[in-house]
Amino acid sequence: MQDAVPSSHSLEASGPPRAVAPARRSLLIPAAIFGGVAVILGAGFALVVHAGSKVNTVALASAPRPVTAIPAAETSFRETRKYVGTLRPWIEASVGPQYISVYVDTVLVRPGAVVKRGEVLATLDCRNASASSQAVAAEARSIDVRQRAVANETARMQTLLDGGFIDPNSVEIKQAEAASEEARLASSRAKLAATALEVNDCVLRAPFDGEIGTRTIDPGAFVHPGTPIVSVIDRDIVRMTLDVPEVDFDVVAPDTKVSLHVLATDTTVQATIARRSPSADPDTRTVHVEIDVPDPKRLIPVNTTGEVSIEVGAPVKASSVPLYAASVTGAKAVLFIVDNGVAQKKSFPLLGEKGSDLYLDPSLKAGTLVVTEGQFVLTNGERVEAKQASLTAQASPAAAGKEGGQ
Repeated sequence: MQDAVPSSHSLEASGPPRAVAPARRSLLIPAAIFGGVAVILGAGFALVVHAGSKVNTVALASAPRPVTAIPAAETSFRETRKYVGTLRPWIEASVGPQYISVYVDTVLVRPGAVVKRGEVLATLDCRNASASSQAVAAEARSIDVRQRAVANETARMQTLLDGGFIDPNSVEIKQAEAASEEARLASSRAKLAATALEVNDCVLRAPFDGEIGTRTIDPGAFVHPGTPIVSVIDRDIVRMTLDVPEVDFDVVAPDTKVSLHVLATDTTVQATIARRSPSADPDTRTVHVEIDVPDPKRLIPVNTTGEVSIEVGAPVKASSVPLYAASVTGAKAVLFIVDNGVAQKKSFPLLGEKGSDLYLDPSLKAGTLVVTEGQFVLTNGERVEAKQASLTAQASPAAAGKEGGQ
């Protein structure tokens, strides 16, 4: 069997395709790599151009600094003195035993109770005092009977002396005995009065119409003379007491109008100074002042804090700015004003302060823009771009925190 020999036509037909495919693949791989690199380089170049377009080429120092400003307001200012004092009841009494040391039997009232004069507030266990009083009373009766008997005997002996039936010496001895018994009777009656006071001390009564302020002792406790069991207060009139520096002696003259702020109830009442001490305390150099505040409805709690405001002098023209816009040193206030887009650091005399406002000398013209935010990073003469805000809308964080705390 003869092997088949391929013809020349079949060799020519099958040979060329097998040689062309590897050549084409070798050309596509470099083309793909070059194309990928070109795409990556193009994307990188585009990112660089995009980032470069966002860079600010203008120096920040040459740009105006943004700030917030507010116009100074024209107003008037009147100096006000403020003092802190204590609101006290018109009358206050601590009720407790004055003569004896005993156990407390009953306490019939509690804080807030309304009492009348003479009403029983507490009782004490005075069995010992009662027994002592009864013993002294019996002794006094015994001495009284004996004294009368001796006195009668002395009288009879006196008649015998007139008839010469008895010697004068015996009569004088009997007269001395009668005088001694009379003295013993007087002493016994004094002891009886003292024990009666102790017995009366066993029932504690209200000394006046008022309210129970405190209750410090409960039944079963042992008390001594001077130990308060309850306190009674009368606050139909509340006394505001305060001490002011001696240099303000004329400011707190009697009949001066004042504004009294009660911190406990956050209320303000108008009153007048009722009394002023004619002398200062030698240690503190302060003058004692009292203000009477009628309170028939008993709305003001006593032994609490009050703040008194007194206006002094006549009103003067002023310009007001927010407290947080200026830096205060002594009697001067330093702030930044905006003049033709330039921040200028100025100093103005300080007239006073009320609430969240500063009152400055009217040399600060009304309407002048005063920097309220951003002034701490400004320098004198720096260009600024002021955003004007109204006084009601402008509030510093410090002021807001203070208002929140109140």
